[in-house]
Parts: sequence; structure tokens; C-alpha cells
Amino acid sequence: MTESPWRSRFPHPDLASPEGVVAVGAAPTPELLMDAYQHGIFPWPHEGLPLLWFSPDPRYVILPDLARVPRSLKKAMRKTDIVVRADRRFSDVMQACADVPRPGQNGTWITEDMRHGYEVLFDAGFAHSIEAYIGDELVGGLYGVSFGAAFFGESMFARRQDSSKIAFATVMAQMFDNWGFEFIDCQVHTEHLARFGGVHIPRDEYLERLQFALQKTPRRGPWFIERAPADAVTYFSEPG
Repeated sequence: MTESPWRSRFPHPDLASPEGVVAVGAAPTPELLMDAYQHGIFPWPHEGLPLLWFSPDPRYVILPDLARVPRSLKKAMRKTDIVVRADRRFSDVMQACADVPRPGQNGTWITEDMRHGYEVLFDAGFAHSIEAYIGDELVGGLYGVSFGAAFFGESMFARRQDSSKIAFATVMAQMFDNWGFEFIDCQVHTEHLARFGGVHIPRDEYLERLQFALQKTPRRGPWFIERAPADAVTYFSEPG
């Protein structure tokens, strides 16, 4: 645990509930979102409750030396006609993430307040969308936030098979190989992210890694994706 003074409007994550809740309430303003992410905290709306702010222990992340892509996805990336771009249609990506059907969710967690907060961060160069296209059609993607050499993923959507996975794998290779990112914050475990090499780390370790990543020069937007999906495959070691 870093011993630097705690400078945040939020309680320290050490004070979180067993479920990881650090704070309850407050609107997700751009200023509060920036404060939260840079202190290991993220908003996670739950229907019928005030906005909850989380810092779970353990934390689920993807690290550069453990990142991988399933063999079946590598095969798809080598022959896909999907083109991956960034930061062209941020609002559309957020809306698509809100609209996509998800088991046990109705999409309302991406509220208007949330949309506004992230769109302001996008305009400031801190929020990003990674977009999968076939021709001019947006067929998948994801969005998140980046400070220093860390990326905090928020949500994904897919309208074509593997489209969001191809977008994620392509930008993951770019972040780790081209840009020297320290980690991708997945927040909590999912089977989907486990296939990309996600691992649990203790919250104390996460906060230490975060502080190290924040000391690096930030890569503010708009982002440009330099790798095609087929080229991104070469970053990931075998077996996949």
C-alpha cells in the first residue's frame, strides 16, 4: 500500500464494505469520475438504489505478461473483414452498450447522468471508444477511461459474432505492445474476460500498480489504432 496522503473526495478503499462499496450517492460528474478512477474506485449503478461506488477486493485485471487470446479468436482475427478504429463514435458506442440485451440486466445502468459524465471525459481526451466496423457499419465495440498508463474498461457490445472480442484483442495488443500500458482494469471477474488472461490481484496490489501507472505520461485522445486485427495476433504468445 502506498503511504502517500489520501487526497480524494471518496473514503479510502480500505474502508469499503465486504462487497466493495466505498460510497453511496452523488451524481457521476466528470470531476467525480476522474477522482474515482485515479483512486481505484468506479461507479456501478444498481436499479432502485442510489449510485454505488466500488473498489472490490480482489480486483480483476489483465496484465501485459499474462494477456492472451483464445486460439479460435486468433483464427477469426486472421481472416476477419472487421476494421478496428477508435474515438469516432463514442456516443453511439455508449448507446449500443446500453441497448444490448444482457442476462439479468435491462441496460438502465447506463443512465443519462452516466452518459453525460463519460461524454465530457471523452471530449477532454480521457474516455475512449474502440469500434469494430464492417464497411461503414458499426458492428461492435467497447468504451472505457484511461489515465496514465492504465485503461479502465466499462462495457462492450456486439452485433456480429466476435466483433467486440476482435476490437478488444486488437486494442489490447496496441496498449501493451505499442503504448506500454501497465494493465487493463476489468473491475470484476467474468468468464468472457478470463479468456483474455484476466487475473485477480489483491486490492492493495492494485492500488500500488495504479499509482505507478498514473506516474506515466497519459495518452489522451483522440486515439488512433495502428494495428489491424490480423497484425495484433502476433503480440499474443502461443498457445492461445
